[in-house]
Amino acid sequence: MTVSPFDHPLLSGLLGDEETARQFSADAELAAMLAFERALAEAEAGEGVIGREAADAIVAVLASFEPDVAALRNAVARDGVVVPELVRQLRSAVGAPHGDKVHFGATSQDVIDTALVLRLKPVVERLDALLAEAAAKLAAVEKRFGARLLMGRTRMQAAIEITVADRVRAWREPVERNRARLAAIRHELLVVQFGGAAGTLEKLGDKALAVRKSLAEKLGLHDAPQWHSQRDRLAEFAGLLSLITGSLGKFGQDVALMAQDGSEIALAGGGGSSAMPHKQNPVAAEVLVTLARFNATQLSGMHHALVHEQERSGSAWTLEWLLLPQMAVAAAAALRQAAALAGQIESIGARPGN
Repeated sequence: MTVSPFDHPLLSGLLGDEETARQFSADAELAAMLAFERALAEAEAGEGVIGREAADAIVAVLASFEPDVAALRNAVARDGVVVPELVRQLRSAVGAPHGDKVHFGATSQDVIDTALVLRLKPVVERLDALLAEAAAKLAAVEKRFGARLLMGRTRMQAAIEITVADRVRAWREPVERNRARLAAIRHELLVVQFGGAAGTLEKLGDKALAVRKSLAEKLGLHDAPQWHSQRDRLAEFAGLLSLITGSLGKFGQDVALMAQDGSEIALAGGGGSSAMPHKQNPVAAEVLVTLARFNATQLSGMHHALVHEQERSGSAWTLEWLLLPQMAVAAAAALRQAAALAGQIESIGARPGN
């Protein structure tokens, strides 16, 4: 049993996406944090902030470093973040005379936020691929059945006849627009976080900007001024996640309504019932509605997390940790289910003249 349904051993098959969830695991987070420390040492050595011997010693230790996870867990309960204990362990492993150069000029938030962005990079790639797949599956439905007729409905009442293509376009076009939105925010989202104690990189002096630029390049991220207390990038991404699930929720809701009496749509592989074996429940359609409502609810929390007091917040920051991973997995799961649902459509609408 787990607290989250997204990594539940049973429910995750319905609500989760394993590839996306993997990016929010403890192993992935620690690997990203260590990648930050490695790149920082290399960038600082390249600009003469620390010695080359110190950087080589740090990189050599990081090649085989295994943190004491139990000690990290205990320290987080005390410190609120994992980085102080992680850095202590790293400095101890590097030892004299170079241990004090580990994490030089950085702060915990630099490590944690950059590690998040490093893991969002494959999440963005996963979402892009799933958006493309869902759009293609819906386009195939439109091509196969688009000329058929449906009763158009406004405010849940019969209106005038439309084509299947008319309805499917209302499902497909938001998916395509959301893919374009994802491409548009990619540059602003995937940026390094490096500001030091209070965002001024005071320990690096006139080398600060050069080190930050080099750090970003080594991590495959874009350079940007520190954003410790500026959370609009993450809120914008969360908004897009909610747009994705919300748009797919409309698709799911339409299919569930059309499947009520079976006259407008036929689905293959519907969910079974323990009490009524004759039923084919539109499970994927229902899940799309659920995930749309889930992300719409979580989005308000991400907007609350925009309120970071002064130069750093503990409470608002922690709220992001609770919300954003689940929103990302929900969006990926919804896209996965949407593609499956589109592929289940065996027939939709009536042939002209019938």
